[in-house]
Amino acid sequence: MSYAIIGFGAIGQALARAFARKNIEVAVASRRPPEALAPQAQAIGSTVIPKTLPEAIKADLIILAVPFWEHREVAKNLASWQGKTIIDAMNTFADPIEDLSGLPSSAVVAKAFPDAKFVKGFNHLPAGTLAADSNVKGGRRVVFLSSDEEGAAAPVAALAEQLGFAPVNLGKLGEGGALVQARGKTWAPLIFQDLFKKEP
Repeated sequence: MSYAIIGFGAIGQALARAFARKNIEVAVASRRPPEALAPQAQAIGSTVIPKTLPEAIKADLIILAVPFWEHREVAKNLASWQGKTIIDAMNTFADPIEDLSGLPSSAVVAKAFPDAKFVKGFNHLPAGTLAADSNVKGGRRVVFLSSDEEGAAAPVAALAEQLGFAPVNLGKLGEGGALVQARGKTWAPLIFQDLFKKEP
């Protein structure tokens, strides 16, 4: 399984740190060329590999960590995303909810990536918390996942486990997943909740 993070701002770098802590290779890409990302990537760890966007999206599992509406530019790179798992780690805090046509933000993003397995995840924690060690307080930091496609969340849950997190599946995007969907200036109840799963 190969991994990529698209977007190398605060959230993208926080996720890259999670990969680096576990010595898992991950490609990173943004609007900037790979050489512009190299100093930050090298500072995070040797397993964080800057690539061009066309190179990065060859990965099996792709995490979107770009400003919300930029997902449309990423999506234009392939006509079909079949065989890919897309993780939406974005939020829409500053975006008017009318722009979403009444849909959860992830449902809007999912439409842009036809044929992909689509999962909401890693979006409810602030960058500083996401970047920190996931093993705390005698347990593991929880990350919430949701998807409308049966089985789509399984590889994402496996990745979360590899990264040291405790994945919790909330079900479908518009049902349990609504608990982590930010809409305009409204925060869902699980946004920014730093929860832990105690080890047995």
